[in-house]
Amino acid sequence: MYSIFKWAEALKIVADSRCFHVHRLSRSWLLVLVLAVPAWADWHPGLPNGRLVGSGDFTWFGVSLYTARLWSPGLPLTWDQPFALELTYHRVFSRDTLVEASLKEMRRMAEARPDESTLQRWSGEMRGAFVDVRPGMRITGLYHPGKGCTFFVDGQLRRRVEDPAFARAFFDIWLGPRTRDKLLRQQLLGMSAPAD
Repeated sequence: MYSIFKWAEALKIVADSRCFHVHRLSRSWLLVLVLAVPAWADWHPGLPNGRLVGSGDFTWFGVSLYTARLWSPGLPLTWDQPFALELTYHRVFSRDTLVEASLKEMRRMAEARPDESTLQRWSGEMRGAFVDVRPGMRITGLYHPGKGCTFFVDGQLRRRVEDPAFARAFFDIWLGPRTRDKLLRQQLLGMSAPAD
């Protein structure tokens, strides 16, 4: 009789622990569902009807550094409409590396070199917008014509930059005709023929 009570008590403990695990499991599923919200939900409200225009990988000596994807509500892409450029990193880079590489390209591509105070201001904006990145992290820039741009890091708003000249110079790194990677530009813009 004593062993029957022990056995019944053991069953009750198992049943209670299963209830606990089911409750824990349902909380885990809830967390999974919350995290499963589409990754693009962050910046898409700022780009109504945005569609993927093109994508491509930026490589350096055969090593893929990041994948770029361009989103726009209409084609052909013009500087008079909003668009989003998303970079998904495949390597580790410090924020300082990202800022310095961007500034170097912005200087190189400018028709009239920006003065040092402008470059310092732009550097500060990018330091506020960027973070150290690891593989899989995303930085998305949303271009606002005539106003500036907004940066998101892994879906979180990071920085608004109200400077149209900065926004144009920054996105020119990938989309301008003097870009270093003409093939990537062509892929982003959805062009089938080589760009000059």
